[in-house]
Amino acid sequence: MINIETHAKAGRRRRGKKVRWFHRIFGYRKAISRSGLHYLGPPQPSLPPASNGPTKELRTCVDWTENAVNGDHLWMETSCSGELCYLGEDTCVQKTAKSAPRRKCAACKIVVHTGCMEQLEKINFRCKPTFREGGSRTLRDNILRHHWVHRRRQEGKCRQCGKSFQQKFFHSKEIIAISCSWCKQAFHNKVTCFMLHQIEEPCSLGAHAGVIVPPSWIIKVRKPQSSLKNSARRKKRTSFKRRTSKKGLDESKWRPFMLKPLPSPLMKPILVFVNPKSGGNQGAKVLQMFMWILNPRQVFDLSQGGLREALELYRKVPNLRILACGGDGTVGWILSALDELQMNPQPPVAVLPLGTGNDLARTLNWGGGYTDEPVSKVLCHVEDGSVVQLDRWNLLVEKSSAQPEEGTQKLPLNVFNNYFSLGFDAHVTLEFHESREANPEKFNSRFRNKMFYAGAAFSDFLQRSSRDLSKHVRVVCDGTDLTPKIQELKFQCIVFLNIPRYCAGTMPWGNTGDHRDFEPQRHDDGCIEVIGFTMASLAALQVGGHGERLHQCREVVLTTYKTVPVQVDGEPCRLAPSTLRISLRNQANMVQKSKRRTSVPLLNDIQKVCAADLRRLSAPPDSFSVPHAVPDRLRLRVNRISLQEYDRLQYDKERLRDISIPVGIVVVRGDCDLETCRLYIDRLQEDESRGVPRTSSTSRLSANWSFLDSTSADRFYRIDKAQEHLHFVTEICQDEVFILDHETPVASQGSSTGMPDLVVEPTASAPLTSDEQALLTAASSGDLSTLSQCVDRGVSLLVRDSGGCSALHLAAQSGHADLVRYILQQGSKVLLDLTDTERGDTALHKAASGKQHAVCRLLVEAGASLEKTNFQGKTPAEQADGDAELAAYLSSSSASHEDLETAV
Repeated sequence: MINIETHAKAGRRRRGKKVRWFHRIFGYRKAISRSGLHYLGPPQPSLPPASNGPTKELRTCVDWTENAVNGDHLWMETSCSGELCYLGEDTCVQKTAKSAPRRKCAACKIVVHTGCMEQLEKINFRCKPTFREGGSRTLRDNILRHHWVHRRRQEGKCRQCGKSFQQKFFHSKEIIAISCSWCKQAFHNKVTCFMLHQIEEPCSLGAHAGVIVPPSWIIKVRKPQSSLKNSARRKKRTSFKRRTSKKGLDESKWRPFMLKPLPSPLMKPILVFVNPKSGGNQGAKVLQMFMWILNPRQVFDLSQGGLREALELYRKVPNLRILACGGDGTVGWILSALDELQMNPQPPVAVLPLGTGNDLARTLNWGGGYTDEPVSKVLCHVEDGSVVQLDRWNLLVEKSSAQPEEGTQKLPLNVFNNYFSLGFDAHVTLEFHESREANPEKFNSRFRNKMFYAGAAFSDFLQRSSRDLSKHVRVVCDGTDLTPKIQELKFQCIVFLNIPRYCAGTMPWGNTGDHRDFEPQRHDDGCIEVIGFTMASLAALQVGGHGERLHQCREVVLTTYKTVPVQVDGEPCRLAPSTLRISLRNQANMVQKSKRRTSVPLLNDIQKVCAADLRRLSAPPDSFSVPHAVPDRLRLRVNRISLQEYDRLQYDKERLRDISIPVGIVVVRGDCDLETCRLYIDRLQEDESRGVPRTSSTSRLSANWSFLDSTSADRFYRIDKAQEHLHFVTEICQDEVFILDHETPVASQGSSTGMPDLVVEPTASAPLTSDEQALLTAASSGDLSTLSQCVDRGVSLLVRDSGGCSALHLAAQSGHADLVRYILQQGSKVLLDLTDTERGDTALHKAASGKQHAVCRLLVEAGASLEKTNFQGKTPAEQADGDAELAAYLSSSSASHEDLETAV
C-alpha cells in the first residue's frame, strides 16, 4: 500500500507540473497574441495574394484631420541596409532584393521594405497610439498599455533578469528582445523573462513620463451634424441645439482634436517645434528623435505650418514648456505667436540651437550649436531649467514724407529680442540673406554659412560701404542726443543690444569693471544698451574686444536721412529715410539651462525607480532620480579617439573603447567642470614637452579636440566646446574620460608604432598614497576585504606599482580567483589588456605563466585579448608552455575569436 500511495502522489505531482507548464506556455502565447506580436512566431500558412485595389499612401507626418487613424506609422526615408525587414523571412516579399528601398517609422523604429507595406497592413501591426477616440466611455480605454515590438538589435539590459542582450551579427535574423515603444523597457525574447512581467499592466511612459503628453489627453471628437433629415429628430434635439448655440459652438469653428489634461504638479509637458531650415540639415534628424521619445502629437515641424493651431490646442495644458529647435529667428517667431494668443500664463520657451549665430541660446546657456547630445538629456535640461525673463522691444517706423528712390519703410520684424543694428554688420547680413534666397542649396550647413559671412565681411571691409554712416543718422536716448559723439568717432555700425551676446558669441558690451558710468548688462532689466563700432573695434570684437559704450536707456528715437542697411534679429533689409522709435514691449518667459552637479542616470537606472503606472506620479519628486555621491577627488584615465574612427564606429561603444589610445591620467576635483578639466588635459602635453614622465603614449593631442559623453546607453556623444562650462566631469564619464581628436595627432619623438599602453610610474612628484599601496598589497596577498574597502573609499583600480602592475596583474599572478572576479566587476574593461612596464605582460599573461586555470577562464570570458604579445613577442597561449591543457584552451579560444571576427 505504501508503494501504491507513493507512486500515486508522484504521478499527481508530475501531472500538476505538466498542467502548470501548459498554462504558462498558453498564457504566454495568449499575451503575445493580444500584444500584436503573434505574426513573428512559428511559420503560419501562407497569406492570400495581395489585392489589386488602390495602394494606401504612406504617411510621413502626423494627421490632424478628421480622417486620422490611431496607430498610423510615420514613415521616413532611411538607408538602414543593415536592418532586415520587420516582417521576417516568412512574410517579407522582398527578402531576396538586398538593395530594395526601405522605410523606417519615426515613432516605433521598425524598418520595412516599401514593397512590404501591404503585408504589414494585413497582419495589422499598428504603431503606438497617440490619441483616444472621443466615444470611449470606459476607464479601460483610457489606460495606456505597452506597445511591444520585436527587436533584432537591442542595447542595455533585460528588465527582468538584468543581463545584457546578446549582440548578434550585423545581418542577424534572430529576434533577441521585446521592447515597449513608450517606456523603452526591454526583455529577452523568452518565456522566463517576458512572461514574469505582467504584460497587461499600464505603461508608465518610462524615464520621461513627466514631459510626455499621454494619449489619453488628446481626444478625437466627432464632427457635428449640420442638418437632420428627419423632422422628428429635429424636434427631439431642439433643446440640445439651443444649448449648443448658447455656448457658441459652430461647425465652422469645429476642430477634429481637443485636449483634456489632468493637472499634476510633477508633470511639465514639453511642446517641441522644429525648424528644419535653421542652420544645417539637423532638423529632420532631431524631429525623428523627439518623435521616438515623446508622443508624436507633441512634436511639430514648422516647415509644415500649424504653429498657431498647435499653441491654441495646448494652451490650457498646465505647466507647459516649449522647446524651440532652430535659430534665434525661430524663437522670435514662437514668442510673437504667444503674444498674439495672449496665453496666460505664458509658457516658458527653451532653445535647442540649430541656427548659425544662436546668440540668444548662448545667453541662456544652451550653447552655440547643437552637436549630437542625447535628446533625453536635452529633455532633462528643459524640465529642470529655471524660468527667467527676457525683455522684448517694439520697433515703430514713422514714414518719411519724401518718396525714396530705393529701400523700404517697412521692417521685416516689428519686435526684436536680441538686437537691432544698422551699418556694416547689417550690410553683410543682407548680402548673405540675398545669396541664400537665390541659391538655398549652397547654404545647407552651419560651417558654410559662417565661411560666407567671413568672406562677405572682408569684401565689404575693402569697399568701405558704411564709412559715411555717422553723417546720415541721429540718435536720441532718453532725451540725450548722442549724434555729436557718433559723428566725432565716425562709427560705421551702431547696435542696440538687448542680450550680452552678439555676432555668434562675442560680447560687445564687454566687462563693465573699468566703466563705472554703466551698469552690468542684463536681459531682464528693462534697459537697452547702445554701442558704436568702428572698423577697428569690429575687428577686435572677435578676439575679446568691445565697442564704444554710448548709453543704457529705456527709449530710443533713431532718424535716418538716407537709405541704410538695417537688421532686426538677423532679418535684414534696406530701410528708406525714416524715424524709428524703440520702446519696451513686454517680458517673455524663457528657460535657462542650469548646471547639473550630479550625473544623469541611465535609462535603465531611472526605470528602476519609475512607477509601474501613472498613479505613481503622485509620489515625491525624489523618487524619480537616483542621487549619486560626488567624490572629493577623481582619478581619470584619458583616452583619445580619432575623428575617422568615431565616424566609422560611432554606434559601437565597445569597439571604440577597445581602439581608444591612452593619453594619461588626471586627478581633478569631484565637482570639476569640463572647462577646468580641459586645462588639466592640456597640461599633460606641456608636462611631456618638459620631459616629465607621464605615459608611453605614441601621439600628442592636436589643438582641436572635444569631450565625449560615454554615459549614454547606445553610443558616444560629442560635447560642444562652448557648453563645457555647463557640464561636470561626473556627467560624462565614470573611471575614464574619452576625447575626440578632430585632427591627425602629432607623433611624439622616440615613440613606437602600434597602440600604446598607459604607464603610470610613481615619481617624486606623484608617489602612491597609503590607500593605493594598501590596495596593491591586498591584491597580492588575496585579502578581498581590504581590497573592497579601498575601492569603497574611492581608490582607483587603475593604480600601478613601480613595475607597472595593477591590482588585476597581482591577483591574477597569485591565482586569487575571487579577487579577479571582484576586480572585473568593479573596474574598467581597460584593465584587461593593460601591460606592465617590465615585461609587457597583461593579466592573462601573468595567469598563464602561473598556470592559473580558473583565473585564465575568468579573464577570457571577460574579453581579455588572446593575441596581445609581450616584449618577448609571446601570446598568453605561448606563456602557458608546459601546461598542454591550458595552452590548448587558450589556443582554441583564440581561433574561435578569429572566426567570429572574420564573419563580422
